Amino acid sequence: MALPDFLVMGAPKAGTTALHTALADHPQLYMSPVKEPKFFLTDGPPPRRGGPGDVRTYREHVWRRADYEALFDAAPEGARRGESTPFYLYDLAAQRRIRALIPEARLIVTIRDPVERAHSNWTHLWSAGLEPIHDFVQACAAERARVDAGWSAFWHYISLGRYGEQLRHLYTLFDRDQVLVLRYRDIVEAPAETLDLICAFLDVKQGILTELPRENVTAHPDHTLTHRTVSRALRAAEAVGRHLPRPVGAAMTDSLERVLQQNSKQRQPLTWAERQQVIPYFEADIRLLETVTGLDCGDWLQPREQSGGLVGSRPAGQRQARNGRARPP
Repeated sequence: MALPDFLVMGAPKAGTTALHTALADHPQLYMSPVKEPKFFLTDGPPPRRGGPGDVRTYREHVWRRADYEALFDAAPEGARRGESTPFYLYDLAAQRRIRALIPEARLIVTIRDPVERAHSNWTHLWSAGLEPIHDFVQACAAERARVDAGWSAFWHYISLGRYGEQLRHLYTLFDRDQVLVLRYRDIVEAPAETLDLICAFLDVKQGILTELPRENVTAHPDHTLTHRTVSRALRAAEAVGRHLPRPVGAAMTDSLERVLQQNSKQRQPLTWAERQQVIPYFEADIRLLETVTGLDCGDWLQPREQSGGLVGSRPAGQRQARNGRARPP
């Protein structure tokens, strides 16, 4: 039986893609060739409805157990097997499924300033032409209606960042020594030290991995007439594409997304005024997180001079990821 020994389980937009790519270079580790199989998110087939672009993503789920186990068949003997699905932390039912199938698994959790995480999440979908609301604060306010309408977890900008609730539940299922919680800023600012910490946690040789690749850097197209027009066309193509063979639907939307992201500027930092409007969604949970983990996260409630993280120009030839995979032009 080929199942993972460890999971990089969240949160989205908190460095899981870069970590997955970095860990794959360790000779004692084997990372699944599909970065986000999402196997533990359902007990069977994924949903068939959701928000813009959701159905296409659902079709990429590796939900059959035989297919999931096959992802790890090529692992060298003795290598620790892993995969990275950043929604496992948020989905409490997924946590329970993990506990039932691989109770001895080691779990790597990355957490990020929840306002920053939400903003990067929103920018990702805006850049992809899927987010119809051009104002980040307004998009956060729309979350409840989107959840009620069955939009997928990636649209839950606020709820995804309530790590206190998520970790409190996780610790009822797994011993604390099975869980490694990392702050995203440490991943970005001290990659070699953080990667050594992960290797020690996984009982593999340290000092081999020293750098974190610039993966899944989010661009930020301006709110222009062109963006509105192309985005509407892209969302319409996504709706039509769900009824077409996968290659045909992908070809329709990929060409439009390429137009949206051409010559886009880097993700823009939030103003303090914007942060002040969003922080109240998280304040109580940040205090809970501090209680649950013993971490000091008070800086998340303060002004920030600039947005942190993997911002800046994308590496040449890289496009924004879908399903966690950076795509060529």
